[in-house]
Amino acid sequence: VQLQASGGGLVQAGGSLRLSCAASGRTISGYYMGWFRQAPGKEREFVAAINRGGGSTLYADSVKGRFAISRDNAKNMEYLQMNSLKPEDTAVYYCAAGGSYSNMWNGYDYWGQGTQVTVSS
Repeated sequence: VQLQASGGGLVQAGGSLRLSCAASGRTISGYYMGWFRQAPGKEREFVAAINRGGGSTLYADSVKGRFAISRDNAKNMEYLQMNSLKPEDTAVYYCAAGGSYSNMWNGYDYWGQGTQVTVSS
């Protein structure tokens, strides 16, 4: 499955962005989906995950209550709604698909190319 992330940009602190991840090649209904991010000089870190049916989600403590992951299997899309953004949310955001409902990057087999999110103070 090929993944294409989009929707990043420059936003002021307190603002919102909605990231999208378009899948092609295979239906995502058979995969767990996730979002990770990587800031300059830092390791890739888990942001959120969603199970195959969309009824269960996981979040990193740093984004809980501010971000919301969702998916539309019929459209082969995954989303990340980001509210109350902070400068520390600045990173390249990656969507991922795999066979594990996991907060670990090695639980995912397929990765999008990343989309830059920059939050100014």
